[in-house]
Amino acid sequence: MDDLEKAILIMFDESGTVDAELKQKAKDYCDKIKEEQAICSVCIEKLCFSNLVQVQFWCLQTLHEVIRIRYSSMSLDEKYLIRKSVFSIACFGGFDDKSTVRVLEGPAFIKNKLAQVLVTLIYFEYPLVWSSVFVDFLPQLSKGAMIIDMFCRVLNALDEELINLDYPRTPEELAVAARVKDAMRQQCVAQIVRAWYDIVSMYRNSDEELCASVLESMRRYISWIDIGLIVNDAFIPLLFELVLVGGLSEQLRGAAAGCLSAVVSKRMDPQSKLPLLQSLQMRRVFGLVAQDSDSELVSNIAALLTGYAVEVLECFKRLNSEDAKGVSMELLNEVLPSVFYVMQNCELDSTFSIVQFLSGYVATMKTLSPLRETQLLHVGQILEVIRSQIRYDPMYRKNLDILDKIGREEEDRMVEFRKDLFVLLRNVGRVAPDVTQIFIRNSLATAVGSSSNWNVEEVEAALSLFYAFGESINGEAMRTGSGLLGELVPMLLSTRFTCHSNRLVALVYLETVTRYMKFVQENTQYIHMVLAAFLDERGIHHLNVNVSRRASYLFMRVVKLLKLKLVPFIENILQSLQDTVTGFTSMDYTLKELSGSEDGSHIFEAIGLLIGMEDVPPAKQSDYLSSLLTPLCQQVEALLRNAKVLTPEEAPQKFANIQQIIVAINSLSKGFSERLVTASRPAIGLMFKQTLDVLLQVLVVFPNVETLRSKVTSFVHRMVDTLGASVFPYLPKALEQLLVDSEPKELVGLLILLNQLICKFNTLFRDILDEVFPAIAGRILNVIPVDALPSGPGSNTEENRELQELQRTLYTFLHVIATHDLSSVFLSPRSRSYLQPIMQLLLFTSCKHKDILVRKVCVQIFIRLIRDWCAMPNGEEKVPGFQSFIIENFATNCCLYSLLDNAFEFRDANTLVLFGEIVLAQKVMYEKFGNDFLVHFVSKGFPAAHCPQDLAETYCQKLQGSDIKALKSFYQSLIENLRLQQNGSLVVR
Repeated sequence: MDDLEKAILIMFDESGTVDAELKQKAKDYCDKIKEEQAICSVCIEKLCFSNLVQVQFWCLQTLHEVIRIRYSSMSLDEKYLIRKSVFSIACFGGFDDKSTVRVLEGPAFIKNKLAQVLVTLIYFEYPLVWSSVFVDFLPQLSKGAMIIDMFCRVLNALDEELINLDYPRTPEELAVAARVKDAMRQQCVAQIVRAWYDIVSMYRNSDEELCASVLESMRRYISWIDIGLIVNDAFIPLLFELVLVGGLSEQLRGAAAGCLSAVVSKRMDPQSKLPLLQSLQMRRVFGLVAQDSDSELVSNIAALLTGYAVEVLECFKRLNSEDAKGVSMELLNEVLPSVFYVMQNCELDSTFSIVQFLSGYVATMKTLSPLRETQLLHVGQILEVIRSQIRYDPMYRKNLDILDKIGREEEDRMVEFRKDLFVLLRNVGRVAPDVTQIFIRNSLATAVGSSSNWNVEEVEAALSLFYAFGESINGEAMRTGSGLLGELVPMLLSTRFTCHSNRLVALVYLETVTRYMKFVQENTQYIHMVLAAFLDERGIHHLNVNVSRRASYLFMRVVKLLKLKLVPFIENILQSLQDTVTGFTSMDYTLKELSGSEDGSHIFEAIGLLIGMEDVPPAKQSDYLSSLLTPLCQQVEALLRNAKVLTPEEAPQKFANIQQIIVAINSLSKGFSERLVTASRPAIGLMFKQTLDVLLQVLVVFPNVETLRSKVTSFVHRMVDTLGASVFPYLPKALEQLLVDSEPKELVGLLILLNQLICKFNTLFRDILDEVFPAIAGRILNVIPVDALPSGPGSNTEENRELQELQRTLYTFLHVIATHDLSSVFLSPRSRSYLQPIMQLLLFTSCKHKDILVRKVCVQIFIRLIRDWCAMPNGEEKVPGFQSFIIENFATNCCLYSLLDNAFEFRDANTLVLFGEIVLAQKVMYEKFGNDFLVHFVSKGFPAAHCPQDLAETYCQKLQGSDIKALKSFYQSLIENLRLQQNGSLVVR
């Protein structure tokens, strides 16, 4: 053993006894040898004399690399040596008579690597240099199985490395592949096909594995060789015989089926394709799919039949003659029963899409009106396929019921998987509505009549079908209960499945009932059944909390829809919900459990919608509301009284209870309109005011509990909408408490509340805003920096994100004030000290903020303030110093210098909107300040930007004209010209 062989063995050692340093040295040594000029001779010699597979592999790998990288620089002699040697080795020879080792006797991975080397030579040399490679190989096949196997490996490698388009190819590789295929078609494909036929015929009874390898290679080539070489009286009968003969191995029969699949899938024009498909007499293999569905053969037959069906359907779509369509439909009708069986019982090839094929077939039915008996039968089978496909696997039943991690993943997967199947169901429903409804009725009837042991998954699938079918029914048909709906909906409502305790069944049942509510809206005799479904153990009283909460939400939607029709049932509903209402605010929740949109609070919204209607008598309404609000407020008051004795262990749960109560009251109030509580029934309004009084105490007692502060803020929002202006007396106290120890995140919530108040009440809110603005301005200006917030690496912290959000909300707040005739608030004696810092902040932001939309808001604020605070030219100043601040700072910095930065991108839509506001600002400044603005802007601003005199004069003319579009267009071209001149050197001051 020489040093190279030792180094290769060390490099490939997997025993764990060789240390990493020695391995690296061995690798370095081998890499050094690779660089030698005679490396190809070294490798060939080793292949002929070394029986160590590691050495053989390294030599073949090296040859492969060297040919690939250095081929163009090799000498003719070196190329000849490699060609001759590699071909000889592949044909079970050696380099010369002295060779003692035969590579073909080695393991499969060595033979595959040898095939790869040979294909690399074909890449560079066939057909121009080495035109006889395939012709020379064919006579060698008579040497026996070992050479035939090697020939198959070469063909497979040629397909994988060069021809097969399933792998990404470079333009050069595509050109070489085309060259190789053209040459093979012309020179040797017919001989290779003949060899395939002879080998399979000769070895079918003695070496089935070899025959399977040959057919596997052949399958790869059928897509691009002359189809007549395969589809003839010799080869097709042989392939079918191999598929159908029971005594042969599954591997061989499957390989023959794979070749037939390749024949079926070959791309051809439909006029030629249809006779080919017809000639195959595919019905011969239909019976094979009913064998063991897990076998490899059945998978191959399934792929053959689905591929065949796809091609026949394509012929039907693309051929226009009646005869051709008739033949296509006949073949399709013949194969479809087997295809339907395959879809439900076999593992399908990943390239076949059930939904895509069935959707295509259903689309053809639209052209066949009315549907024939066969098509109606197929519709039923398609519906069976859909039902079998949407069924959950029983192995996940427990996971889905308790909804653990596995259950959640499976549910998410099925939701996604079902989408296309439900689209298909809707299409089937439109093509054959009667058949679809009968199928759903039978599915439901089977589910209803099932024993307690009947499959949960079957019931869930039947209900899901009915739910999805609802999407294809228009509103009119839904209301009138056309077709079988008049039978199906009552059947659904009156059903109590034995597996109703299962989470999935209970959920889809309630969703389906909700979907068909328009039918109940018209057929009010079923309302009591709807209420029973939601109020008993099928819905809100279901043992699974997820079902119960979802039922609460869906019940709220039902109440919204039926509303007035439920007035006679209010007493019964409230009685049924008494335990749910009590339980909602007294359970041992943790704050974590209360997260999410479905927390059960929708039951209070439903109750609010019911009792908040004007059709409820006033006395009853007061009683209902009082019976709900009084105990809730008493619970809060009791918790507040005991706040001082709360232990750290008790606190989280008590906070959660208060939070639940606030959420409940908030939801309850949604059913009461402002008109009802302030005008027609002020006693109701009084109850909500008293409740607000109680809940505002929460801010006093627990000022630093963020979740409670957030919920109280949300309730104040609600009361603004419910109580209207009568909420004013409570606002100063509420706003003051919300400001105590508030962090940036909480300040955002406070500003949003103020924005709501300003937008709703406009100038009516002036006095309260005057009162609270100084404290709010002072608090926020202490938190927000006057210049830019930190950016760059490490700046994306939670704290910075909250500051950014606060900054954006502040500008919205200032904008709302300015645009609702409340800018005088900035000038009140208590707020005056904040005017200068606010103006500086607005100025900096309008020039430099990275968010274009924020800059636009700031410019709009300035425009509004100029209009509010500045008289016409030569008039008296309302705000001393403001005019000069605008002319000297805002005009030049924002309206000129900030635009000269190349980051101001005119191609961006938002930037163009900002630019429009900046041009408008100049127009407004000229209207208000006249020549004071124009002279300063042109004499101070333009020279600093190196603006030529003629362009400055044109600007003056455009500004003084009345066409703002012309001004905007000119100013954009002016800025672009100035940018070219100063090349971004001007700094915004």
